[in-house]
Amino acid sequence: MINPFFQNKGPIKIKEILTKIGSDSFIKNSDKNILDVRDLVNATSKDITFFHSKKYESLASTTKASCCITTKQLSDVLPKNCEVIEVNNVLVSTAIITQMFYPDSVTDNFDNQVLNIEKTSYNNSVNHGQNILIGRNVKIGSNCSIGHNTIIESNVVVGDNCSIGSNVIIRNTLIKNNVSILDGCIIGKKGFGFFPSKNGNIRYPHIGIVIIEDNCEIGCGSTIDRGSLSNTIIGKNTFIDNQVHIAHNNKIGENCIIAGQVGFAGSSTLGNNVMIGGQAGISGHLKVGNNVQIGGGSGVVKDVPANSKVMGYPAKDLKKFIKENK
Repeated sequence: MINPFFQNKGPIKIKEILTKIGSDSFIKNSDKNILDVRDLVNATSKDITFFHSKKYESLASTTKASCCITTKQLSDVLPKNCEVIEVNNVLVSTAIITQMFYPDSVTDNFDNQVLNIEKTSYNNSVNHGQNILIGRNVKIGSNCSIGHNTIIESNVVVGDNCSIGSNVIIRNTLIKNNVSILDGCIIGKKGFGFFPSKNGNIRYPHIGIVIIEDNCEIGCGSTIDRGSLSNTIIGKNTFIDNQVHIAHNNKIGENCIIAGQVGFAGSSTLGNNVMIGGQAGISGHLKVGNNVQIGGGSGVVKDVPANSKVMGYPAKDLKKFIKENK
């Protein structure tokens, strides 16, 4: 599973899944057990996955999943070994199924079992300020420091030589070595995932985690959401300025520099050595190549090829932008 911190309630029989989502699809072996719900890439022959957009045709055509939630229009793309479960709304059905496997992942209630650091084994091994709270199943490496009023909730791993500032909240996160997290950050909370409904919005469970690789710095007041069905990842040696928001499932490459007040919608991928100016916005489900430079205040609404320089809204080639705005 992608999140070692949520308990998987599987296996669940396919016929139970069909009943829960109200699908009348015919499955040859509806008594078969499904162990987990995963994305198209990571699903195995024991898992269920989902396919909701032609944008992911290449991934769907090679998935190893036992069965797939999709629509009638997209079903022909799936390989023969993958049973098709047709529904009207793929994402809503996937949310329902995810909640079946991980019922504790929908809400993000505060951790009521934290202890003051002075009552833990880290009191003498971690250089810390006042009013530090530590949850269960927390591991902190050597030569680390934690500022005042910070809460490290259950299920967090912190590597060696890390500095965590004051007024920080961290959960569902793996932090590698030599990472600095500055004051006021919130890392590992659930993402902004729901489906509007007149009878009450349907929350999408977020069972992913946040992974921050070696030698990163996360600026003051920044928020990094954990993934939904995959992880949110910050690559090695990436520096993030103050007041940056990184939504669920984003993959930020290595050696990136992201200036203040940049916002990322969900499920976009940045290559390595990307530079983004302040107050730029990156739409969801996009690919930004290696060595890209994005000007401040830009709105990126489509994929950006490697080695490009773009600016404006919508973001366009820098030379074209300058020519049009003389």
